[in-house]
Amino acid sequence: MDMDYYGVVLGRLVISCILGGIIGYERESKSKSAGLRTNVLVCLGSCLIMILSQDLYATVEGKTNADPARLAAQVVSGIGFLGAGAIMKEGLNVTGLTTAACLWVVAGVGLAVGAGNYLGAIATTALVFVILAVLARMDSFLAIDKHLLLKLEITNDQETMNMIYDSLKDLNMKIKSANMKSSDLSEVSNTAALTFELINTHNEKESVILNRLYSVNGVITVEID
Repeated sequence: MDMDYYGVVLGRLVISCILGGIIGYERESKSKSAGLRTNVLVCLGSCLIMILSQDLYATVEGKTNADPARLAAQVVSGIGFLGAGAIMKEGLNVTGLTTAACLWVVAGVGLAVGAGNYLGAIATTALVFVILAVLARMDSFLAIDKHLLLKLEITNDQETMNMIYDSLKDLNMKIKSANMKSSDLSEVSNTAALTFELINTHNEKESVILNRLYSVNGVITVEID
């Protein structure tokens, strides 16, 4: 192996870090669990495995029926374990699916760079960045799997009601339905039970919603289903 070969290997590894970093930067900017470092490492590792696969094939070509390229093939399935760890269920919402898919694609980008397919790797990186950046803005129009059932017990006065509606508006919640009735404590105090069916358009975390609503004067209890 000459110096030119080492230069090619080093160049591929560096390019994989750059392309993985571009995708990872977008994830990091949105505070996702798999951010800059995770995506860079996945892309770099995949690139190294592809280089290793090619080198192994070169050493056994014509000597055996073994297929060293299977080593790279295991990246595609093996990365699923890492992606599965990024998927979480919060109430009725499932989060982390995009992050898991992103890791899988980044692994493919690394394999492409390792194989020397720079055009495919760069084009895929650009498309992934556009998809993540542009389609994220359509979340407010795509309300699939973002439904929340919100139950509150509050003091029965108009000011509290107005503050709750303002809080939901600030959290970018769309109200599908609302129901109000006397609460179990209404006999001993002036309280009411509120039930909202909401669309969580911006995928706000439940902890953020709870903290915001509990900060409203007059809110006694909050429950999210």
